[in-house]
Amino acid sequence: MTVADELTPAETFAAAAAGPEESEEPIKQRKNGLYPGVSDELAENMKSGWADTELRDLEPIAQAAETAARRSALSARFPGERLVIPAGNLKTRSNDTEYAFRASVEYAYLTGNQTEDGVLVLEPTADGHQETIYLLPRSDRENGEFWLSGQGELWVGRRHSLTEAQTLYGIPASDVRELPDALREATGPVRVVRGYDAGIEAALTDKVTAERDEELRVFLSEARLVKDEFEIGELQKAVDSTVRGFEDVVRVLDKAEATSERYIEGTFFLRARVEGNDVGYGTIAAAGPHACTLHWVRNDGPVRSGDLLLLDAGVETHTYYTADVTRTLPINGRFTEIQKKIYDAVYDAQEAGIAAVKPGGKYRDFHDAAQRVLTERLVEWGLVEGPVERVLELGLQRRWTLHGTGHMLGMDVHDCAAARVESYVDGTLEPGMVLTVEPGLYFQADDLTVPEEYRGIGVRIEDDILVTADGNRNLSDGLPRRSDEVEIWMASLKS
Repeated sequence: MTVADELTPAETFAAAAAGPEESEEPIKQRKNGLYPGVSDELAENMKSGWADTELRDLEPIAQAAETAARRSALSARFPGERLVIPAGNLKTRSNDTEYAFRASVEYAYLTGNQTEDGVLVLEPTADGHQETIYLLPRSDRENGEFWLSGQGELWVGRRHSLTEAQTLYGIPASDVRELPDALREATGPVRVVRGYDAGIEAALTDKVTAERDEELRVFLSEARLVKDEFEIGELQKAVDSTVRGFEDVVRVLDKAEATSERYIEGTFFLRARVEGNDVGYGTIAAAGPHACTLHWVRNDGPVRSGDLLLLDAGVETHTYYTADVTRTLPINGRFTEIQKKIYDAVYDAQEAGIAAVKPGGKYRDFHDAAQRVLTERLVEWGLVEGPVERVLELGLQRRWTLHGTGHMLGMDVHDCAAARVESYVDGTLEPGMVLTVEPGLYFQADDLTVPEEYRGIGVRIEDDILVTADGNRNLSDGLPRRSDEVEIWMASLKS
């Protein structure tokens, strides 16, 4: 990997924003750079001879109408207040390399833009708000930033010009480097989405309160509870790619047996990167007893014939919407008797949970329905003393079920997490909500309270369910769930 020998991004941007006298300061060298400096002749040479690459035939992004409606709803909720929603900054992974950037969900939801350092500002007006998206403009060729900075155009690729951005996102665009000073001079009530941009927060430090900012965060979380048609389409796209990723995995299980769970993780990741932006969360590729670890993401264990594979994975689209699907598969293609017994119990619980997802129903209904079925089986098998009502009241089934039966899904895999309890967990289902239904049974390898044949078996089945006007639609029904159908499907992929 090559390295930029000269200015850091911060130094270059500071020089670009500085006046003529300040920007003439000598270039600060990288400590171990191979070039001693930049000659005046080279600096002058690099300023000219470049073609005009402004893009003049751009169209607005596909979700421009939806993001405009979302900003309108935000404006109506907080009249007379300045609203500041940052995208966030690059984060260092090690020394001078950064993690792949992912814009804050709040910012991407309202703008459709995904570039680092961006900030959406809604300035109050007499009849609403004036919207501005603050971005880094294209790399400056006059001061050399485009080739001297590690974040310059010749190092990391072209940024959109501010004119291009305005066309794409339907929002007037300005230089983000001017924003901190403007915010420091701002008057009147201000709210900011915290946790993404320390520089923006510092500029507002004497103007915001934790209470006002939390209200903004909660509103933006609850706004995502009901998905619009664009979002539903993106979630279906994510699920469809995820289905193909699961098929990819089944086809290479023999190679995973020869290597490790990492082969499964890598296989699914290839599909996610080819068809989407990334995986929506760390893939859980848990073979054998690792399936009993709910968030097993080390994925470094063996894959053995005769064991089960619990694969919990989701493709994230280029617009940040993620699927979240789990299947528990017999690695050799056939369930053993005890594996099938446990699997079928989880399947029946999921069927009960999915049936409870409908408009007007309580959010908790699908969880309660699934937990009841699992508890009935645990009592029936003699693993816990009944009656069922007593077990549920005391939560004794949780030794083997452990987690809740689902969550909201969207731009975050656990979407809308900042919503009020009364709007989410204690709320009522509405058409357009998308949630997972994912019951599971997990018998730890060292659990002496269950017969030995149960130990080390973990089963979870998870699907992404859209609440419709008359019930629900399983977005992930392209993957079989019933045990006999799973075996037939796996055999067809290996033939």
